[in-house]
Amino acid sequence: MSARPTLPSIVTASLEAANTHDTDAWLKTFSHDAVVNDWGRLFTGHDAIRGWSDTEFIGANVTLRISGFTRQDDTVTVTAQVGGDGFNGLSHFAFTVRDDRITLMRITA
Repeated sequence: MSARPTLPSIVTASLEAANTHDTDAWLKTFSHDAVVNDWGRLFTGHDAIRGWSDTEFIGANVTLRISGFTRQDDTVTVTAQVGGDGFNGLSHFAFTVRDDRITLMRITA
């Protein structure tokens, strides 16, 4: 019997930090040159990611209810029901992980 796949710990930490609205802990899960791709809009580096998050993600009281995930190579795609004061609905968050940090978080429908 094979073991049930699990999320990489850095992705779990990122999701937990987002759900507890801890921006500093959330940013620590990203590499310094990481990119957030929010439906085609790119935010590169901690300062740009923080600016986006302050208005559209953690600053909008985001909640992420995870319903599943898939893994392919160094990318984990999490399916989540998004709630909060901004976008609400089903989204996919594709996290690319290298050297135990998130280098890309791509958000799509």
